Amino acid sequence: MATFPFESLDYLYVPAHAIEASIAFYTGTLGGELLWLIRDGPTAVAAVRLSGEGPLILLANHLAPGGPVLIYRVQNVSATRAALIAQGWALDSDLFEIPQGPCIVFRGPEGQRLATYERVRPDADRRLMGRFDEK
Repeated sequence: MATFPFESLDYLYVPAHAIEASIAFYTGTLGGELLWLIRDGPTAVAAVRLSGEGPLILLANHLAPGGPVLIYRVQNVSATRAALIAQGWALDSDLFEIPQGPCIVFRGPEGQRLATYERVRPDADRRLMGRFDEK
Protein backbone atom coordinates (compact mmCIF):
# COMPACT_ATOMS: atom_id res chain seq x y z
CA MET A 1 0.00 0.00 0.00
CA ALA A 2 1.28 3.47 -0.89
CA THR A 3 2.34 5.93 1.77
CA PHE A 4 1.21 9.47 1.03
CA PRO A 5 2.81 12.66 2.41
CA PHE A 6 -0.58 14.22 3.24
CA GLU A 7 -3.56 12.96 5.23
CA SER A 8 -6.27 14.81 3.32
CA LEU A 9 -7.05 17.87 1.24
CA ASP A 10 -9.30 19.74 3.69
CA TYR A 11 -9.60 23.26 2.23
CA LEU A 12 -9.32 25.21 -1.00
CA TYR A 13 -8.33 28.75 -0.01
CA VAL A 14 -9.72 30.94 -2.80
CA PRO A 15 -9.09 34.66 -3.36
CA ALA A 16 -12.40 36.55 -3.18
CA HIS A 17 -11.83 40.30 -3.05
CA ALA A 18 -15.56 41.03 -3.37
CA ILE A 19 -16.46 38.65 -0.54
CA GLU A 20 -20.23 39.26 -0.55
CA ALA A 21 -20.48 38.74 -4.33
CA SER A 22 -18.33 35.61 -4.07
CA ILE A 23 -20.53 34.19 -1.31
CA ALA A 24 -23.62 34.92 -3.42
CA PHE A 25 -22.07 33.13 -6.41
CA TYR A 26 -20.94 30.05 -4.47
CA THR A 27 -24.24 29.73 -2.58
CA GLY A 28 -26.85 31.13 -4.98
CA THR A 29 -25.46 30.24 -8.39
CA LEU A 30 -23.59 27.04 -7.47
CA GLY A 31 -25.99 25.97 -4.70
CA GLY A 32 -23.38 25.67 -1.96
CA GLU A 33 -24.04 25.94 1.77
CA LEU A 34 -22.49 28.84 3.70
CA LEU A 35 -21.14 27.29 6.92
CA TRP A 36 -19.51 30.30 8.55
CA LEU A 37 -18.23 33.83 7.90
CA ILE A 38 -15.47 35.23 10.09
CA ARG A 39 -14.46 38.89 10.04
CA ASP A 40 -11.44 40.47 11.69
CA GLY A 41 -11.31 44.16 10.77
CA PRO A 42 -11.21 44.36 6.97
CA THR A 43 -10.37 40.65 6.60
CA ALA A 44 -13.19 38.21 5.87
CA VAL A 45 -13.11 34.45 5.33
CA ALA A 46 -16.20 32.39 4.50
CA ALA A 47 -16.51 28.60 4.38
CA VAL A 48 -18.76 27.09 1.72
CA ARG A 49 -19.55 23.42 1.19
CA LEU A 50 -20.20 22.46 -2.44
CA SER A 51 -20.36 18.69 -2.03
CA GLY A 52 -21.00 16.01 0.56
CA GLU A 53 -17.36 14.98 0.52
CA GLY A 54 -14.15 16.75 -0.25
CA PRO A 55 -12.61 20.02 0.78
CA LEU A 56 -14.43 23.11 1.98
CA ILE A 57 -14.06 26.24 -0.12
CA LEU A 58 -12.62 29.07 1.99
CA LEU A 59 -13.33 32.40 0.29
CA ALA A 60 -10.85 35.02 1.50
CA ASN A 61 -10.75 38.72 0.66
CA HIS A 62 -7.14 39.13 1.82
CA LEU A 63 -5.48 36.63 -0.53
CA ALA A 64 -3.45 37.92 -3.45
CA PRO A 65 -5.07 37.31 -6.85
CA GLY A 66 -4.19 34.02 -8.45
CA GLY A 67 -5.11 30.42 -8.07
CA PRO A 68 -6.33 28.82 -4.88
CA VAL A 69 -4.07 27.54 -2.12
CA LEU A 70 -4.56 23.83 -1.53
CA ILE A 71 -4.51 23.19 2.24
CA TYR A 72 -3.52 19.66 3.24
CA ARG A 73 -3.65 18.13 6.72
CA VAL A 74 -0.42 16.43 7.81
CA GLN A 75 0.75 14.51 10.85
CA ASN A 76 3.65 16.85 11.56
CA VAL A 77 4.08 20.33 10.06
CA SER A 78 7.80 20.52 10.89
CA ALA A 79 8.63 17.16 9.30
CA THR A 80 6.56 18.00 6.22
CA ARG A 81 8.28 21.39 5.96
CA ALA A 82 11.71 19.75 5.87
CA ALA A 83 10.60 17.11 3.35
CA LEU A 84 9.00 19.60 0.94
CA ILE A 85 11.98 21.96 1.06
CA ALA A 86 14.30 19.01 0.34
CA GLN A 87 12.13 18.24 -2.71
CA GLY A 88 12.42 21.77 -4.15
CA TRP A 89 9.41 23.58 -2.71
CA ALA A 90 10.11 27.08 -1.36
CA LEU A 91 8.62 28.63 1.74
CA ASP A 92 5.96 31.21 0.88
CA SER A 93 5.22 32.10 4.51
CA ASP A 94 6.47 31.72 8.01
CA LEU A 95 4.67 29.31 10.29
CA PHE A 96 1.35 30.83 11.41
CA GLU A 97 -1.77 29.66 13.20
CA ILE A 98 -5.17 28.85 11.74
CA PRO A 99 -8.04 27.83 14.03
CA GLN A 100 -7.16 24.14 13.61
CA GLY A 101 -3.41 24.46 14.30
CA PRO A 102 -0.02 25.48 12.87
CA CYS A 103 0.12 26.08 9.12
CA ILE A 104 2.73 26.97 6.54
CA VAL A 105 2.47 27.89 2.83
CA PHE A 106 4.85 26.65 0.13
CA ARG A 107 5.39 27.66 -3.49
CA GLY A 108 6.18 25.03 -6.10
CA PRO A 109 8.65 25.24 -8.96
CA GLU A 110 6.03 26.77 -11.29
CA GLY A 111 4.44 29.09 -8.74
CA GLN A 112 1.78 26.73 -7.40
CA ARG A 113 0.84 27.31 -3.77
CA LEU A 114 -0.02 24.68 -1.24
CA ALA A 115 -0.20 24.75 2.52
CA THR A 116 0.10 22.11 5.18
CA TYR A 117 -1.38 22.23 8.65
CA GLU A 118 -1.37 20.05 11.72
CA ARG A 119 -4.79 19.55 13.33
CA VAL A 120 -3.92 20.17 16.99
CA ARG A 121 -7.34 21.70 17.75
CA PRO A 122 -9.84 19.20 16.28
CA ASP A 123 -12.80 21.03 17.88
CA ALA A 124 -12.12 24.21 15.84
CA ASP A 125 -14.42 23.20 12.96
CA ARG A 126 -17.29 22.57 15.36
CA ARG A 127 -16.72 25.93 17.10
CA LEU A 128 -16.75 27.84 13.78
CA MET A 129 -19.88 26.14 12.41
CA GLY A 130 -22.78 28.59 12.21
CA ARG A 131 -20.71 31.68 13.12
CA PHE A 132 -21.65 34.65 10.95
CA ASP A 133 -19.85 37.89 11.89
CA GLU A 134 -21.45 41.20 10.97
CA LYS A 135 -19.61 43.86 8.96
